[in-house]
Amino acid sequence: MKMKKYTIGQFNECFPPVMDGVSLTVRNYALWLNRTMGDTCVVTPSFPGYVDKEEFSVLRYASVPVPGRTPYRTGFPWLDIGLCRQLHHIPFDLLHCHSPFSAGRYALRMARRRGIPVVATFHSKYRDDFTRAVGNPALVRMMLRRVVEFYAAVDEVWIPQPAVEETLREYGYKGKLCVMDNGTEFADGTDTVALRRISRKILGHDEYEPVFLFVGQLILEKNLPLIMETLGALRDMNFTAYFVGDGYASGQLQLLAERYDIAEKVHFTGTIRQRRLLKHYYAAADLFLFPSLYDNAPLVVREAATMGIPSLLVEGSTAAEIVCDGINGFLTQNNKDAMAAKIRQVMADRYLRKAVGKEAFRTIVKSWEDIIGAVQQRYVSIMERKSRELKCKQHRIPWPEKIWPEPTLEPNCY
Repeated sequence: MKMKKYTIGQFNECFPPVMDGVSLTVRNYALWLNRTMGDTCVVTPSFPGYVDKEEFSVLRYASVPVPGRTPYRTGFPWLDIGLCRQLHHIPFDLLHCHSPFSAGRYALRMARRRGIPVVATFHSKYRDDFTRAVGNPALVRMMLRRVVEFYAAVDEVWIPQPAVEETLREYGYKGKLCVMDNGTEFADGTDTVALRRISRKILGHDEYEPVFLFVGQLILEKNLPLIMETLGALRDMNFTAYFVGDGYASGQLQLLAERYDIAEKVHFTGTIRQRRLLKHYYAAADLFLFPSLYDNAPLVVREAATMGIPSLLVEGSTAAEIVCDGINGFLTQNNKDAMAAKIRQVMADRYLRKAVGKEAFRTIVKSWEDIIGAVQQRYVSIMERKSRELKCKQHRIPWPEKIWPEPTLEPNCY
């Protein structure tokens, strides 16, 4: 029987050419949903000079730069008359928000007006961003209350892995949650052994030279000075480290590299938007360094695992929830001495690295094709539930559980 087609909206504060885990998640949601579920449209701030060439619709609204967070932008979709007219003619069945700010709030208002369901995924630790931006604790608390109010207003809240619940509860959210994992587009059956050999040749490394990698925003919230301090403690090693990404802390990190006398060993590539090229950097690496205490469910750790590259994370961090030390990754304490000692230990045992990398691939990697099947099932469940809610309201029948219990397609919804 032919599957019913739906029209889905994906709303977020950033989208390529801004490259981070959330923007790539939104792109893959839209790509796979457009292929399998029906017409999908991304709504996001404009980016000067950039032309979208996606196979799905991308609607952009007027925006301005976010101070101190280049290249991020925010905007005012409700004031963009052209966008409002375009959206008015799209018969959305469900809206999915990936941020609680301008894009998410516009989606929530539109969903309420149309009587359609709205889902929101909690991706980021906003308290860290707010604290850096405004500093004032009272103002930070007020901003967090606004975030919690947003998530409390949507029909269902998703988190990318169970440990993220602690952060959202800490902010004050008391509603139900559904764990919906993220996939990676690199899970495509690539011959990683051959790709590693080619990638090392392209980058100019022999088979045995230690190569370390970080991919992500170059911001202090990701604990990047710790990497620099650690590499400084390892300067007697003949290693090369690549930092792929950009951010406000780029200059500061380069100064640290000079201070620790490792500037010749550390390379800053800037943002790499060509995913095939980025894949070469992953494949060439021996160890992916990600000591962030800021990230919830970093996509980059999964991307590294697709190449059989184990990650080194800080024990107790939210990001480290999916890693068991020495089994499918490595964990360290949050200080340079412990991290340096761990790297020396890992680099001294080539067979351990390979075994842990293989287990990382087996346990951490999931393709978007697999993930999107669970997403579709949950979407349909939410739309059916919303339809029943509206019928109950129309006929003034009490809702909900006494009449129709909520369907449970996902065992990890609670």
